[in-house]
Amino acid sequence: MGTSTPVDGRAAAASDATRGRTSGAVWAALAVVYVVWGSTYLGIRIVVETMPPLLSAGARFITAGLLLAAVVAWRYGPAALRATRAQLGSAVLVGLMLVLGGNGLVALAETSVPSGLAALLVAAVPMWVVVLRASTGDRPPRSTLGGVLVGLAGLAVLTGPGFSGSVRLSGVLLVLAASVLWSLGSFSSARLPLPANPFTGSAYQMVAGGAADVIVGLLRGEHRGLDPGAFSTASWLALGYLALIGSLVGFTAYVWLLRAAPLSLVSTYAYVNPVVAVALGALILDEALTWPILVGGGIVVVAVGVIVSTERGRK
Repeated sequence: MGTSTPVDGRAAAASDATRGRTSGAVWAALAVVYVVWGSTYLGIRIVVETMPPLLSAGARFITAGLLLAAVVAWRYGPAALRATRAQLGSAVLVGLMLVLGGNGLVALAETSVPSGLAALLVAAVPMWVVVLRASTGDRPPRSTLGGVLVGLAGLAVLTGPGFSGSVRLSGVLLVLAASVLWSLGSFSSARLPLPANPFTGSAYQMVAGGAADVIVGLLRGEHRGLDPGAFSTASWLALGYLALIGSLVGFTAYVWLLRAAPLSLVSTYAYVNPVVAVALGALILDEALTWPILVGGGIVVVAVGVIVSTERGRK
């Protein structure tokens, strides 16, 4: 999953205010978000093959958060890292939901769930956001609600009994819980007082969430019998990729796109990422492409496309 601060009204307005011909730089940045964020599921799967899931996730986000904070201080000056107590508290809360609840649970789940399936289940995030909005009195259009119902049908196919004998139900439930928590963090971030600089807010979120990952990992006993010498080279490389490319490069490209391209174009990552993840999982890890995964995943991707296309018309 990506590590960005979810799009709020201010970012959306900035995005839609920037019109005109789409430049090569925009397409290049969009390709980065498509491929990099789509590949993070594969990276997580490779990491957890030999590394403890939550401790490795914590190391990834603490490293990325500290590096991002350093970049912010260098680019904008140390004053850009200042935050009020309310802003810092909000960043910590959102970080717990996004990094610990969202990414942390996905890392834990991918010890038993294929990366492609995890990505398809997480693709339901826009659906849960619509449900959360409706619970606060907002009335989404009928087409949006129709997209949610179609997406739920796709999830039923994906999580139905017998879709894959090698996948544990507990792992599937963890991914679903992760997608709900990510949605809650996304929904809350637009309503909480966060630092004005989105990079600053994301840095605090990653450090706070990463620290929480480590604490929960220690409580789970992931440090007992830990032997770094047993970590594979592939896991080390994947961890470095997730921290530097997945978190820093992907997030930077995403934030830049919010200011340089229409939100309707940027939002397409929501249904391109799972397709990239499924393809990479099948090509590199030889993950099975069963009919329930192909059909259920296709239904979810189409539903997300309907929701995104409908919602962008309301911006």
